[in-house]
Amino acid sequence: MAEIFTAGFWAQYGPLLWKEFLHTLVMTGVSTVIAYLIGLPLGVLLVLTGEHGIRPNKPVNQIVGWMINVGRSLPFIILMICIMDFTKLIVGTKIGVKGAIVPLVVSAAPFIARMVETSLTEVDAGVIEAAQSMGASTFQIVWKVYLPEAVPSLILGGSISIITILAYTAIAGAVGAGGLGDLAIRYGYNRRVASMLLVTAVILVAMVQVVQSVFSRIATKVDKRLR
Repeated sequence: MAEIFTAGFWAQYGPLLWKEFLHTLVMTGVSTVIAYLIGLPLGVLLVLTGEHGIRPNKPVNQIVGWMINVGRSLPFIILMICIMDFTKLIVGTKIGVKGAIVPLVVSAAPFIARMVETSLTEVDAGVIEAAQSMGASTFQIVWKVYLPEAVPSLILGGSISIITILAYTAIAGAVGAGGLGDLAIRYGYNRRVASMLLVTAVILVAMVQVVQSVFSRIATKVDKRLR
């Protein structure tokens, strides 16, 4: 373990760690953005069509809810393997950074949808009723009431989503997705380079701490209740 404090270790593994760190950032960032583009509308739809929503629609709500529950119930590693052919159809490869993004999105989008649903249901019903009484359209209520009022909760939910996707990228390394998880498996486990396993673990923990800290501070600053 002491070798991680030597120049030789960083000369040998430093460039590789940096490269896979960037791959992890790319996988996490791209997957989060795409997953939110899918999960955010689904979460809004669940709230709108729910029993107490402004556009109740039980069949739609149940179908969307069932799809989301199925997506959330599958362990990521199993999902990744099951949709490999679909992944190749979409991005042209089953492995590497591109090959990891598709299953990351498929797995994270349902999780994000539920996070968004939870955030929006916390919005005061009185505010929604006031907007309706003033003749606001469904789109206006969503865009100008639901989302702005739920911003602090959505931000905190965003940190959880990013951290979850980051954890999934490490798991994806088990099937050749690249990133820090791949390094931990190839060098830390297969080649018994314990120092690499330790360093990758420390980097991943540090990334989680940074994400949580930044998003918590942002959520605190935009929360009107704390002003």
